[in-house]
Amino acid sequence: MEAEIRQRLDEFIRRKGLRRTTQREQIVSVVFSRDEHFTAEELFERVRKVDSETSRATVYRTLGLLVEADLLRQIDLGENQVTYDPNFLNKPSHNHLVCIDCGKVVEFEDDNVDIQTDSVSRSLGFKTVRQSIKIEANCEQLRLNGRCPNLIATRLTGKRLRKKR
Repeated sequence: MEAEIRQRLDEFIRRKGLRRTTQREQIVSVVFSRDEHFTAEELFERVRKVDSETSRATVYRTLGLLVEADLLRQIDLGENQVTYDPNFLNKPSHNHLVCIDCGKVVEFEDDNVDIQTDSVSRSLGFKTVRQSIKIEANCEQLRLNGRCPNLIATRLTGKRLRKKR
């Protein structure tokens, strides 16, 4: 885990009057061991492989703490589905494309979007600090081929899919 993340978390925990715990440290290590989005349940499963004693409640509380500390970004996918993003700290311009068919989340960067966002912000008297855009779209593979490997994988893992509108 990066030293910057550890330092920011330690400062935040100290300000909140909390203490460092072994379970919290393990959860944080698991969160930042990969550079990919995850759900709370996926994190719980990963943490349980490291420490089978860690409770679901501890994982959820630690997620809330990391979001509050601005170390982890929570992305609302709609229909009460949330994913977490650990890799936005070094990318203040952070955008996501979410497939409403299979639930796949694709991260993207685009200089044109950044320029437009900055232009809009300035014209309204603001300075952009960070941006996060979520685009909801239909799965191209499903539309063109009538099937999508991501949709099949999602169903096989038992994940709930969003209801079509």
